Amino acid sequence: MDERGHVGAWPSISRRNGAVARLRTGTATSAGGIVVRYDAGRPHLVVGARRRERDGRTWTLPKGTPKRGETTEQTAIREVAEETGLEVRITAPLTSISYAFVQSGMRIHKTVHYFLMESTGGDLSGHDHEFDQVRWIAFDEASSILTFETERELVARAAAAIAAIGAGSAGAADGESSAEPAP
Repeated sequence: MDERGHVGAWPSISRRNGAVARLRTGTATSAGGIVVRYDAGRPHLVVGARRRERDGRTWTLPKGTPKRGETTEQTAIREVAEETGLEVRITAPLTSISYAFVQSGMRIHKTVHYFLMESTGGDLSGHDHEFDQVRWIAFDEASSILTFETERELVARAAAAIAAIGAGSAGAADGESSAEPAP
């Protein structure tokens, strides 16, 4: 009998606080891109915003899940096109990022493969429902706009790579010379 006069009705405190539910685990893979254009000699990239219940509005890079039989590159091109409304091509591979999150009682370890891209056509107004808003931002604005640290770090690495190789293959979507060096 406990101090309340109950017999066996209350689990011990050590059991209530000591038991830890084990989450099932899984893996997920996505692919996306950093689409680059130059405006007045400054590199810009495309970002998208969506509303989420748990964390309000998030600004992220376009990415998505592969369809059966797609290569990572095909997934990246398709997902970026769908989410941004732009037709794109890959100009160089970028680093992959990994992170974990919990969804529906499962811990998911996700890897996202990114590519540097340029727009070959399309329009941001043609983006799909996954983003509420899509827009171009200057690379130097990304650290204050992107929600997730892993994506902010990836954009910083991409900016350094673009500066190292010059504007050449990163594309000049606004008609500027592709030989123009990145700032």
